[in-house]
Amino acid sequence: MKRSSQIKKLSDPSVSWDMVIVGGGATGLGAAVDAASRGYKVALVEQADFTKSTSSRSTKLVHGGVRYLAQGDVGLVMEALRERGLMKRNAPHLVKDQRFIIGNYKWWEKPFYTIGLVMYDLLAGKLGLGHSAPLSKEEVVKEIPGINTRELHGGVVYHDGQFDDSRMGISLLQTALDHGATVVNYMKVIGLVKDSSGKISGVHLQDELEEGSYQLKAKVLINATGIFVDQLMQMDAPEKDHLVRPSQGGSCSGRSIFFRR
Repeated sequence: MKRSSQIKKLSDPSVSWDMVIVGGGATGLGAAVDAASRGYKVALVEQADFTKSTSSRSTKLVHGGVRYLAQGDVGLVMEALRERGLMKRNAPHLVKDQRFIIGNYKWWEKPFYTIGLVMYDLLAGKLGLGHSAPLSKEEVVKEIPGINTRELHGGVVYHDGQFDDSRMGISLLQTALDHGATVVNYMKVIGLVKDSSGKISGVHLQDELEEGSYQLKAKVLINATGIFVDQLMQMDAPEKDHLVRPSQGGSCSGRSIFFRR
């Protein structure tokens, strides 16, 4: 991908984009792939490096949400397991099987976790990564020599996925380009364009690497900026409350906002 050729496409004033996506993380790049593969004319802009923020700072795990199984949310677990399996099948160079061992320090934990994790495997079906099984105390100590053996009853082994989040994002970027999307990094949104009725109809852009500013017309604007979602939202409505706020673990929760013309 040559940035100069992408900017040339972006700067054509005669083009009316079906969709402009702001944010070059996993959400924005995934939306670009989805839309471009359906034949829409898509432009995606990112103010810094692709996958710079949240999409490069994940746990590096692609999992089925085993804790949600304990909460009874079977539908969510099945959906997540299917996505995990498809990622492994479609991108085996980025997603691999990761083996985990849970040490059990109470008598009931081994049967409890074994039953739950076998159910986890069954829900994954043909897209499963490995088989869960109980382990003796001796097997756990052999696998994890530094584990605290006091009152250790044994353990349970299960499998989930591990992946490279940034490389996955770049693969999505390449796929979006293959489907005809225009994608440019270090291109910052500095304002919104509105029509005579006050509805958003495009964006003003500033090139952060080279001198230049651009204006894009768009039928749909997608705010996929993650933790920076409020910055774009307040360009439209400065009086609105922030959507992003601190959450457990010191991380931030955000969402993608769709603006329709």
